[in-house]
Amino acid sequence: MIEYELLFLGLLKESQKHGYEIKKTIKEILSIFAGVDLKSIYYPLRILERRGLIAKRIRKKGKRPERFVYYLTARGQERFEELLSKSFLDFKRPQFSLDLSLYFLNYIKPQIARRRLRARTMVLRKLSRDLRENIEELKKTKSPRSLIYILEHNLRMVDSEINFLTRFINVI
Repeated sequence: MIEYELLFLGLLKESQKHGYEIKKTIKEILSIFAGVDLKSIYYPLRILERRGLIAKRIRKKGKRPERFVYYLTARGQERFEELLSKSFLDFKRPQFSLDLSLYFLNYIKPQIARRRLRARTMVLRKLSRDLRENIEELKKTKSPRSLIYILEHNLRMVDSEINFLTRFINVI
């Protein structure tokens, strides 16, 4: 829950948001690099509200129906700062879906493994091109610099895997 706490508290640190805004931001922006796939945002919001980290108020805009708008409490602000500080020093080993396959590599014929790894490399090369294009587009707009840094970080990881696979295919 700690990563989700940081996620929700950080989004509400930016500004007050109603549930749909939170879900849309997670889906359109954060899921790209954070690997977040929430089925429902309301359960975690209720938990954060019960803990006193966020609160909600009813807001009505124009002829639209009333809806809850969530905002950060002072306690939530403190918790956000604490989690953000801790996250910089949290060293979880990155996991790649490939690692488990490599562990069982000796159960597949080398020519099949090479073919599958080449296919993976092709997909990663496309991802690398797409990331480069996105970075260049974001640099032309007034996008948050942090988003560019995140995409550059992802690009380096993808390029590193491409380099590893290119060498590894020749070894097996």
